[in-house]
Amino acid sequence: MKRTSYFLRAGNINNLQSIDQDLPDPGEQEVTVAVKTIGLNYADIFAITGLYSATPKEAFVPGLEYAGEILKVGSGVTRWKPGDQVMGVTRFGAYTTHLNIDQRYVTPIPAGWSLDQGASYLVQVLTAYYALFNLGNLQKGQNVLIHSAAGGVGILANRIARKAGAFTIGTVGSPAKVDFCKKEGYDRVIVRGADFKEKLVEALDGRPLHLVLDPIGGKVLKTGYELLAPMGRLVVYGSARYGFTGNRPPLLSLIWKFLTRPKLDPQAMTSENKSVMAFNLIYLFDNADIMHQILADLERMELKPPHVGHTYRFEELPEAIRFFQKGENVGKIVVRV
Repeated sequence: MKRTSYFLRAGNINNLQSIDQDLPDPGEQEVTVAVKTIGLNYADIFAITGLYSATPKEAFVPGLEYAGEILKVGSGVTRWKPGDQVMGVTRFGAYTTHLNIDQRYVTPIPAGWSLDQGASYLVQVLTAYYALFNLGNLQKGQNVLIHSAAGGVGILANRIARKAGAFTIGTVGSPAKVDFCKKEGYDRVIVRGADFKEKLVEALDGRPLHLVLDPIGGKVLKTGYELLAPMGRLVVYGSARYGFTGNRPPLLSLIWKFLTRPKLDPQAMTSENKSVMAFNLIYLFDNADIMHQILADLERMELKPPHVGHTYRFEELPEAIRFFQKGENVGKIVVRV
């Protein structure tokens, strides 16, 4: 079988090139998926430009999630059959028309969901749930600060936290996203700026801050940590402050941001009774049992389908990545194959 993939050696978006390859039959525990929709993630940009620690050293096909239809199944596969519509995650390799993947890493698309919605769900919802519960220990009645509130993770984190009975404060980088967040049900929405700390204190209105979900870093992270209540938790799952527009990383600027990043003292944490935790989704990919337990819990929550904000064609994939870099998107960006 032939497939077409976007392929590059990390370092420059311009290195992305479309190539045709032969795809072998699936292995014993694998399925072959005809990819119909690809979900873009911030980690994709970091991997493509060489800023993600998990990026392969050799040339590779980027992409962490997709939705599509099963074409073939391996000899040991009994759960799936050709024609099944699935969504899945992969440790890179989703920027393609077809792929072989271990059957553990595909799951059915919920009834009534589109393929676009399927490709917009897994990475975001697994990140949100793991941050809120496995690390954040979210409890009913607690107060949660969710940064990048109009992004894919932020939207689902708010929906989950609200179902758990939490009070949610969302932050965005642009006033244009405020109304969307209010419609999504955030209790308070803040536009991040020089007065972010004052706005957060006002939004809390005397409430203790129990949990912060931070994919940004820098001064935003420091402020969230400073305002945490005793026994509060700050969960880090990204570093969007290192984001940039352009084809290759501006190394001097990024080095400066790295050197001036917040430095927290574990000894001080013991007296302040605060915690900082961090993770990336590769951990869950390597621990599929945890991933499936989370998905089972999420199924019982009956969440609404994810919000798809922008769609592109497969041949427009580099353009989609450049749009993502601008930070103007609301919800998920997907690429239709």
